Amino acid sequence: MRFFKKYWEEKPLLFILILAGIVRLLAVVFSKGFGMQDDHFLVIEPAQMLVDSCSDWLPGYSYGNMPTGHSWFYLGLHYLLFLFLKFVNITDPQEKMFIVRLLHALFSLIIVSLGFKITQKLSDLKTAKQVGLLLALFWFMPFLSVRNLVEVVCIPFLFIGIWEIIKEQNKNKSICYYIIIGFILGLSISVRYQLALFVVGIILAMLIHKEWKKSIYIAFGSILSFILIQGIIDYYIWRHPFVEFTEYVRYNLIHKYDYLSGPWYSYILLILGLLIPPVSIFLFFGFFRIWKKYLLIFLPCFIFLVFHSYFPNKQERFILPIIPFIIMLGVIGWNEFVEKSISQSPDKKNKSILRYLWILFWIINLALLPVISTTYSKKSRVEAMVYLSKYKNIEYLLLEDSNNGSAKMPPRYYIKQWVKYYDVSKKSPVDDFIIKKNKQCSNAHRFILFFGEENIKKRIKNTKNALSLDLKFETKIKSGFIDRVMHKLNPNNRNQTVFIYRIVS
Repeated sequence: MRFFKKYWEEKPLLFILILAGIVRLLAVVFSKGFGMQDDHFLVIEPAQMLVDSCSDWLPGYSYGNMPTGHSWFYLGLHYLLFLFLKFVNITDPQEKMFIVRLLHALFSLIIVSLGFKITQKLSDLKTAKQVGLLLALFWFMPFLSVRNLVEVVCIPFLFIGIWEIIKEQNKNKSICYYIIIGFILGLSISVRYQLALFVVGIILAMLIHKEWKKSIYIAFGSILSFILIQGIIDYYIWRHPFVEFTEYVRYNLIHKYDYLSGPWYSYILLILGLLIPPVSIFLFFGFFRIWKKYLLIFLPCFIFLVFHSYFPNKQERFILPIIPFIIMLGVIGWNEFVEKSISQSPDKKNKSILRYLWILFWIINLALLPVISTTYSKKSRVEAMVYLSKYKNIEYLLLEDSNNGSAKMPPRYYIKQWVKYYDVSKKSPVDDFIIKKNKQCSNAHRFILFFGEENIKKRIKNTKNALSLDLKFETKIKSGFIDRVMHKLNPNNRNQTVFIYRIVS
């Protein structure tokens, strides 16, 4: 304990980074799978398809070869990584994903390191330690840090940009310096288009503080970054610049009511729940309390929050880019409020209550941390594909989920074959499939995957009778613990047990 205490006192940032690294390494090793649809099917699968020279490598390829509104910058980095791994003969999908998770975990440490440094610059060492620990050990941070979510991958670029602005705030630096800052901030936009709102907020805050020249240079650097990356890449692929960005805007305006929606305060409730009440209330109060004093960080977060609160499409992950900044400013603002309150009215009872509330927070947080950090997300869907990968030349998969409107997409990356698949569900009953099969005069489907245990015996019997084929049971793959919990909390999270049958005649 003396050794740890010595390091905590003498080298707090290194101590915090080691803690952050340990829990993220646990996530790298144990948190396999993928978190949400987009972090796999819009990043990993298209990148690997491109490496394999598959003709349908584009996301949404069933609609034809056309822009789908997704930036090629982040996807392209995975394409280059997979090309390199192929060159050094690392081809196992799970081994490659281990490397991907490890690289993301290392990249996420920028958030912890610069969060500590920014807080120390704006406040004091005590508050910086607190912020550093929260960014390192918040229950959801290690899990998200190893995912391929663009909403998380964009955050380090924002921290780098803000740190460089704050670090040299009272010094005269060259024009090139601020253009580079703008370029780095522009990279966040190339990862996640909505971060343009955040960068605009930074520039507006600098204009309010009458830092005219710096703001212009940063704006120029951001625009230059977007032109060079988005414009050139899109032109190379589509022979037109910015087509992915314009398609993204067009699609979201047309389909803004097609996804998860909710009242304007949905994200506020989400943030309050995510950061564990009542401490989350302290952080939210502190965040708004010091808005004017730290406008450079507050204004971009506020603009981002207001836009997403107004826009109908309210998927939870959209708000993730500003969460670390709310934590950072929230702690600074809350600590300033507590210190001022204690100096005016030194009530030991209130101080004890606050201390117990923070202890309760850490008990809950540290109880959740190892469980979430080691979660194998979407386990049944991934392991079903891993199991099937031992079979070569799989022609088709039939996905049976007649309990629901449609079956979940299979992560074919793990089969190492771009197998065609058909959906049997309420929308596409098995009788419709037979008509298609008879027209094609093909018995190409070798495997049938039944999703979910509900009515399983009846569904297997109906499928056997409809197909007039014998089926051999291969294996049953149960979903992970957290997947089962999430399914019980919200039935829309359909990460069911998978039953794999092989067609034998």
